[in-house]
Amino acid sequence: MVLELYVIGMYVATIPNRSSPPAILLRESYREDGKVKNRTLANLSGWPAAKLEALRAVLRGATNMAALEDAFEIVRSRPHGHVAAVLGTLQQLKLHTLIAPKRSRERELCVAMIVGRILNPRSKLALARALGPETCHSTLGELLGLGEVDEDELYEAMDWLLPRQERIESVLAKRHLSEASLVLYDVTSTYFEGRHCPLARLGYSRDGKHDKLQIVIGLLTNDEGCPVAVEVFEGNTADPKTLPAVMEKLRGRFALKELVLVGDRGMITKARIEHDLKKTPGVSWITALRAPAIRKLAEGGLLQLSLFDEKDLAEIASPDYPGERLIVCRNPLLAEQRKRKREELLAATEKELEKVAAATIRSRRRLKGQDKIGVRVGRVLGRFKMAKHFSIEISEQGFRYSRNQPRIEAEAALDGIYVIRTNLESQRMDSENAVRSYKRLAVVERAFRCLKTVDLKVRPINHRRAERVRAHVLLCMLAYYLEWHMRRALAPILFDDDDKAGAEALRRSVVAPAQRSPRAQLKASTKRTEDGLPVTSFQDLLKDLATLTKNQVQPKQANLKAFDKITPPTPLQQKAFTLLGVSPYL
Repeated sequence: MVLELYVIGMYVATIPNRSSPPAILLRESYREDGKVKNRTLANLSGWPAAKLEALRAVLRGATNMAALEDAFEIVRSRPHGHVAAVLGTLQQLKLHTLIAPKRSRERELCVAMIVGRILNPRSKLALARALGPETCHSTLGELLGLGEVDEDELYEAMDWLLPRQERIESVLAKRHLSEASLVLYDVTSTYFEGRHCPLARLGYSRDGKHDKLQIVIGLLTNDEGCPVAVEVFEGNTADPKTLPAVMEKLRGRFALKELVLVGDRGMITKARIEHDLKKTPGVSWITALRAPAIRKLAEGGLLQLSLFDEKDLAEIASPDYPGERLIVCRNPLLAEQRKRKREELLAATEKELEKVAAATIRSRRRLKGQDKIGVRVGRVLGRFKMAKHFSIEISEQGFRYSRNQPRIEAEAALDGIYVIRTNLESQRMDSENAVRSYKRLAVVERAFRCLKTVDLKVRPINHRRAERVRAHVLLCMLAYYLEWHMRRALAPILFDDDDKAGAEALRRSVVAPAQRSPRAQLKASTKRTEDGLPVTSFQDLLKDLATLTKNQVQPKQANLKAFDKITPPTPLQQKAFTLLGVSPYL
């Protein structure tokens, strides 16, 4: 639905009463979906005639603003537009009824945590204060009717939410997955604050925090990156070990009899294929081979550069992969990047090795001894990870080194080459679409960036109880679900590329890097949309929408109640509400 909404203006209306004097009302007209609607802001029946006439004059365009200032006073302003956009989209998606069909305080608190995660990620204590009537940072708490909020209430709401995860995910899967659909799966890790949660373990850290405890998060999305389910594992869980739990969700809880699972080479391993996937009827997979497996194909003569004389992809067969297809791809741009990087690392390694060699022949405090020299040389090779590319001879008095040219040439021959592995028959999916499907894992990686660092900031995680950690991650996933839909709708005014067909038309092949469409390039260069509005980022748009405020206006006439007046949206703000199909007047 496209909602067109804009304010026409305020006016004073006289409403006749049969048995009493007419009511004098301050009203506001606005247009919504082509229809003019009115709402009453205040009852001015007690105002003197002179003051009413002065107000009418101001509303008609008179420049004597003193009359208006004498009549009204703004006693409080609350940022509102960003709340209306996010909460309105949540309600449009019926995410609140998905959490629970009937309204309850627990449900509204969960909604507040989801919306708050998008608006401004913060601790539960900070969010509780931001929702309270006296300390609020926006209209969120007011619109949800929360009143005073205690931090413990938010924790209790998380406990209330977690048992509903299975039902929530099942509904999302029903919305966004279908039989034989493509399912993307990937995992990430995020470090943990504190040392007392049973889920927190030392493990392979993708954040480079090897000394910190962590948790592992697995995310399931459809082929477009829309999240449908999330799982939290102990921090020392290896990626492949998460696959059985995911298969249970897909086959058991979601009841998908047929599906195509896409996972990276570290996820869908040979062991997982043999022990899990092959034993599950109706499951197909798309993954990639690791470097050692690719080298083995090359050494066996199955992978040769002549395959790419005419195209940058080709299919080969190997007895090591019975009943499967291997799609070999070569990206010339990636090949050039890897060649350049390797030469830089080789040169940097040689420079440091020369320093070690110089230390073995200096006149004072000369470096000597096979063990001591070996330690220094080992540090250099370990730092640049270049040991396999050098031949080293160490003695008590010094050492010699040289490049291992055959090893370097063997690696260079595989630059830019990757191999897609799938059991899908070619009739169901050709080579190009298999490659395209594997590359869609990039949308899950973008989701993780959004969850961890960019927008939603799942960190820091301070919860001690495993259930609270799981509930926190679930709230973050639901927030990303909401943001994913908002970004798609708002793409025309964001720097995001909203012309996928135009972008795809620029690619000479599916192996080549992705391109931005001409429309996206024009937006990036002019910083303007086609209709002349400024292009912005998602976060900056939220900040701009926050300047649309709900003002509490107090008439200075005695015995008249205060009323709320929302500032009219700017053209950019109006465009955002139109694209989202929601109204600022929640």
